[in-house]
Parts: sequence; structure tokens; C-alpha cells
Amino acid sequence: MIMKKLLLCALALTSTFIYAQDKKEQDRKSILEMEGCYSVTFDFAETFSPDTAYVKYDNYSSQATEYVFAIEDEPDFISLQHILVVNDTFIVKHWRQDWAYENREVLMFDKDRTWKKNKISKKDAAGTWTQSVYQVDDSPRYQGYGTWVHVDGKHYWESVADAPLPRREATVRRDYNVLRRHNRMEITETGWNLEQDNQKIYRNDEGKDQLISWEKGHEVFTSGNKGCQPAIDWWKENHNFWADVRDVWNETIESNDQIKLERKVDKQLMYQKLFALGGKYEGDNYDQAKAKKEIETVINSFTNI
Repeated sequence: MIMKKLLLCALALTSTFIYAQDKKEQDRKSILEMEGCYSVTFDFAETFSPDTAYVKYDNYSSQATEYVFAIEDEPDFISLQHILVVNDTFIVKHWRQDWAYENREVLMFDKDRTWKKNKISKKDAAGTWTQSVYQVDDSPRYQGYGTWVHVDGKHYWESVADAPLPRREATVRRDYNVLRRHNRMEITETGWNLEQDNQKIYRNDEGKDQLISWEKGHEVFTSGNKGCQPAIDWWKENHNFWADVRDVWNETIESNDQIKLERKVDKQLMYQKLFALGGKYEGDNYDQAKAKKEIETVINSFTNI
């Protein structure tokens, strides 16, 4: 009887392990299915405010061609870089999303260009993937974690994370300083969607939050676009420089419990300085030692730790 119970227990543990591994591979497949050349539409609309006198801002819509590809693909980690192609030829290095399996630490946005580290328990991290989103200059934006769901032919992941204001409002809004993103990323037959239910929040110095308004957002990535070759060519010429930018940022984040960024240095934003610096090191002109030293100088000038 004892041997039978031990055998049943061993079989149950084996089945659980096999299920977890199969589930993880499903998760990885869904993340990697975000690779491709896409036509993208961005649509945002404010929907509700607790203040009856609040006047909603105008809806926002835009569209673009976007190339998404893996720059790292490991069993527990996938990094997807986004590059915009504007008017068929102009290239903009766009956001990056890193995915880490059963990650135990997140860099949480607080407010006023400040991020603080927070621990995740082993229990809460089990089976989850943390999505870390970075700005165009590879500085931190937000991190959220959740479980990929595969049911009834649907494949989606959801999380809640505080973030800075989106670029479309960062220079025109002063009534809120935190965007609480309720994100749902879903793989579809034609590509993938990022659906958002966002809370625009004003957070005071005591950490008290006041809800200003809700916002609905849809980012629809439709595959089949053929206009991404300029992005592919640009990355071949510039990937070494941006690999070193990521390395410097990783070192900075790993060695500090808090990151606070200056908005401008010498009247320039960080992305302006790094994009200009990257132009010096395209293709055969790349000198890693020199480039990395200059990258460190730029990033250190913006970090107030």
C-alpha cells in the first residue's frame, strides 16, 4: 500500500512537471509570435471621470509600420525590439519588451521619473512572465507580471503596472503623473493586439492617488506588411551600439534599488543624446571601448541616484 501511494505521488509530480514544461513552451510560442512586420493602428479615448466637471481630451489615433524581432531568445528570457518605419524610409528605434519567466524582482514606477525595486514572492511568481517595457533610449518605462492563458483557442496575457505618461501626453498634460496600465496582450489570427484600460492618476508626495479619468486604448498589429526592409538594414548597422546601451542600463539598474532620471541635460532629452551618439558609430565605424565609455557618460549624466 505504501509503495502504491509513493508511486501515485511520483506519477502526479511527473505529470505536474510535464504540464508545466508544456505550458511554458506554449507561453514562449505566444511571445515569439509577436515577431513580424506589421501595420499598426493606435487608438485611445477617455471614457469616464469621477469628476462630473471634467472635460475629456480629444481622442487620439495614429498608424505606423512596425518591425518586431527577437534580439535574445533563451529558455527563460525573450527580448523583442520594435522599430518604426515612417514614410517608407525614415527609421525610429521604438520601444523594447523583455519577457522573463518566474522573475522575482520588478522595477516599479513611482512618479516624477522615479522607479523603485519591489520583490515578488516565489509563490506569486510561479508560472508567470514579467514583461519589462523600455523607452526608445532603453531607459526603463514599466514592468508588470502575469500568467499567459491558453484556453478555447485564445492566447493572452494580462497585467497591471504603473507607468509614466505616454509620449502623446507627456508634454501637454500636468493634471496627472501616473498612468496605471491594465494591459491585455492577445495573439490573433492576423497578428496581435494590445488592449488597455488605463487609469490616469495624480499621486501626491505622500503617495495618495487621485483618479483623474479612465482611458480605453487599442493597439492592433496586423501582419503582412512588406515595408520593413529599411528597419532590417538599419539594425544591421546599429545593433552593436544599442547592445552596449542595453548593457550599461542593465548594469545601472542591477546595482541600484532606485532610479531617478533628469528630464533634460544640456537642454536635451536622453534619446536625443543617445540617437546622436549612435550616428557616430554606425557600421564599420564601431569602436566598442570608446562607444561604451561615451554611453556611460550620457546615461550617468541623467541618473540621479
